[in-house]
Amino acid sequence: MYHRMLVLLDGSELAEVVFTYAKELAGRMDLDVILLHVYGPAVRDFAPMHQAYIDRAAGTIRRQAQEVRKKLGIESETKPIKVRGEIAMGYHADEILRYADENAVDLILMATHGRSGIKRWVMGSVADKVLQASRVPVWLVRAGIQEETPYDQWPSKTMIVPLDGSEMAEAVLPHVAALAKQPGTEPASVALLRICEPPVTPSYYSPELSGVPLNWGEYMEQETARCKQVSKEYLAKVGKQLTDKGISVQPHMLVGKAADEIIDFANKDPFSIIVMASHGRSGLKRLVYGSTAESVLVGVTCPLILIKATAA
Repeated sequence: MYHRMLVLLDGSELAEVVFTYAKELAGRMDLDVILLHVYGPAVRDFAPMHQAYIDRAAGTIRRQAQEVRKKLGIESETKPIKVRGEIAMGYHADEILRYADENAVDLILMATHGRSGIKRWVMGSVADKVLQASRVPVWLVRAGIQEETPYDQWPSKTMIVPLDGSEMAEAVLPHVAALAKQPGTEPASVALLRICEPPVTPSYYSPELSGVPLNWGEYMEQETARCKQVSKEYLAKVGKQLTDKGISVQPHMLVGKAADEIIDFANKDPFSIIVMASHGRSGLKRLVYGSTAESVLVGVTCPLILIKATAA
């Protein structure tokens, strides 16, 4: 599924938190890697320094990825790992998207913090454009987290997959299967989440009360129970697609606000990765581009993989 990964760097040590993920993915999944540094016209005179930095980084990733292969005993079974560094001048989002399209990239890896406002890639205009326009998954890694266990030293891995019942949200499943069964490691455990958001209590005089029992508490209980039952059946059906591939799946039905439940669930397991679609029914799109997304991105320390899904 994945063949070429684009890794974004800005020259800072914070952004280099992606190195661990890049070398693990490249070594285990036989990926070609392109390291990209985008700079503005104001610093064009420093282009040779940017190129020297990105070339050194490429050498580091190449060496570390080969070490991963050797450790796992898969070094002789695959082609040599290709890692190269590139620089581009221009507007960050435009250059990132252009480069991804022109170089057949099928995975983008980037840090959420760094020098020169890399935080804006996630919480501002650059990230908004990349996430909305990218045709490939975007893997976001939080930088600057103190005392965090490096990805290559995680004792276990759990992939948290929020679903809303739509086919668009289920577009993440092939990606989940591919990432869960990385060569040289035990399949990751997959936690499928279906969140039942309680009905919003309307105003006493609201027309929405027409046909609704006056006992609002009882109505909410009935709706929550109905949602749980539907979710149980749905998660069993979806989970079978993964268990048939030999992947361990645990279904979880949660009640509350989507962002709060995702954050709470993820923060209970420091060795987890959230994988979610950028579109879906019932406002799942908000998990990426609205207030819910900002809450999730700020509230969790684990990596977040966003996969754009479109309607058929």
